[in-house]
Amino acid sequence: MSHLFSILQLRSIILKNRIVVSPMCQYSAEDGFANDWHLVHLGARAIGGAALIIQEATAVSPEGRISGCDLGIWDDAHIEKYKQITAFILQHNAFPGIQLSHAGRKASTTPPWQGNHKMTLEEGGWHTVAPSPVCFSEHEAEAPIELDAAGIAKVVSDFKAAAARAHQAGYKVLELHAAHGYLIHQFLSPLVNQRTDAYGGSFENRIRLLLEILEAVQTEWPADLPIFVRISGTDWAEGGWNESQSVELAKVLKHKGVDVIDCSSGGAVQHQQIPVAAGYQVPIAERVKKEAGILTGAVGLITQAHQAEDIVAGGQADLVLFARESLRDPNLGLRFAHELGVDAIWPKQYDRAQWRKK
Repeated sequence: MSHLFSILQLRSIILKNRIVVSPMCQYSAEDGFANDWHLVHLGARAIGGAALIIQEATAVSPEGRISGCDLGIWDDAHIEKYKQITAFILQHNAFPGIQLSHAGRKASTTPPWQGNHKMTLEEGGWHTVAPSPVCFSEHEAEAPIELDAAGIAKVVSDFKAAAARAHQAGYKVLELHAAHGYLIHQFLSPLVNQRTDAYGGSFENRIRLLLEILEAVQTEWPADLPIFVRISGTDWAEGGWNESQSVELAKVLKHKGVDVIDCSSGGAVQHQQIPVAAGYQVPIAERVKKEAGILTGAVGLITQAHQAEDIVAGGQADLVLFARESLRDPNLGLRFAHELGVDAIWPKQYDRAQWRKK
């Protein structure tokens, strides 16, 4: 029996397997609106056998976008296309998830194919915000604006409103993006957060924004649907956020009702030193799972069916998330089932016995 293809119940939903398509920015939206590219991109991966498809970092406000081409959910008008996307995913035996995000000081950049550089106001960029007025890159001409009490309250309110819209749009899993150097992670990391008020300094103060956002979101998100939090398990930099703090945060989040910790890493500072290798972030997911007693997802250079099978079978994580490998192969779930000898449910349009046996 395959562990990777065992079911997992998360509140009221039952995932058919442990394969998740990780949020991946497509930089293909205009004014935050989804279009047919997003429908086909996300829908193809539902057809391809993954149990959960998590939509890319979706900005809770215009200033929270990584680039001007990011998806957004700050306007009720965004909901219509999302309803089409979620309905299609559900029709194909998968669940739609959404990652709510605010980029903070890493906002206002160009898409990767345009150099991924910070845009000036003249180029169509905007003023960014952060816990402290410290630039991400030494080449930036303008420091981010330090969020004051009113600014923090707006961020919390924006996440709350976004959660309500996400539910209305038909998403079944909500993930808060607290990783990769974006706004929530900026508050968590002592390398970025230099505040001396109630949101800076101690561990309890640095996690305060995340907890306030979580509590606000929970007032709008149904209690029978799961909430994930994606974290960077470590900053990979001396004096930064680390695995021990991640474990302690996970314990708090479990107590607050979070269902899964999605364990990634890095992104807070440019001087990080990441020991990239196959499955290099899996030990973070394993440690958080075992020491915090919470379900975890593993992500990062996991490319093979047996590799993913071993992660779940060995108790290192409960879910395996695929990003680049899912881009390479939208039918990753079906391929992995074939390679592991699992009789998965194929779309009737693809279910040709003579093809499957090859």
